[in-house]
Amino acid sequence: MRIAPERIEDAARELYIRALKVLPPDIKQGFARLAERETGRTAKAVLGTMIENIAVAERTDNLLCQDTGIPIYNVTIGRGTEVDGVALKAAIRRGCARATREYPLRSSIVHPLTRKNEHTSCGIGVPVIHVDFSDSFEGMKIEMVPKGSGSENNSWLKMAVPAEGVDAIKTFVVDCVLAAGGKTCPPTIIGVGVGGTADLCVHLAKIAATRPLGSSCADAEGAELEAQLSGAVNMLGVGPQGLGGDATAFAVHVEVAATHITMNPVAVNMQCHSARRASAVLDADGIAFGF
Repeated sequence: MRIAPERIEDAARELYIRALKVLPPDIKQGFARLAERETGRTAKAVLGTMIENIAVAERTDNLLCQDTGIPIYNVTIGRGTEVDGVALKAAIRRGCARATREYPLRSSIVHPLTRKNEHTSCGIGVPVIHVDFSDSFEGMKIEMVPKGSGSENNSWLKMAVPAEGVDAIKTFVVDCVLAAGGKTCPPTIIGVGVGGTADLCVHLAKIAATRPLGSSCADAEGAELEAQLSGAVNMLGVGPQGLGGDATAFAVHVEVAATHITMNPVAVNMQCHSARRASAVLDADGIAFGF
């Protein structure tokens, strides 16, 4: 099966708009759980305002947040699927630019030195495009994540000492959550990468931060660490928007990779309360949109 670049371009355009306008069901359910458990009066009021803001945005067909983020496209190519890799990336870039110009969206992307904005949400190396492969389906899946700067600015990497063990990881994550405070627009999803090289570790943290709520680390030790950290960070009192309370995070997600015997990298990347994403599966039957 061959997927035409025109279909990929149309999907990339639509995904950017959908991700900015409709919050995934798992995040809405996460809000409901946090609001039910919250004991602080101010925190309850803040959570209520956030929930209402989401409802109003969707009811009036508006964006959930004015920050259109750094556009990230995660592409998974299934079995029996033919695609020109160069054409794939070019199509996604065109779709991203079309969404920005045709909708229109605020372009948040600038040159890192001149700060010049091309008003396309594109630039050198942006949109960020990751390509992977899977034997579990036929066709192609494209996931779009607009990553806001408020959460992205709160990213950390530590090359921990292996002898310090898991305790060093836990301490680092807690310290990062406290340092971020309300700057990440909590409640957040806290992504933690452990292992690999420095760059792989940071990438793992991003994958963890943008995973759906209710998912677990595939590694048993990583899943146990998720549970321990999720409980710990919600005892810190940061609360919604950093104004105090129980609801500091929806969850802590962990992703792991093997590493060197003399290394133990750990990275933290956070996703704000507007944890936006959208996905589409392109196959012989057409395009199916989801989250």
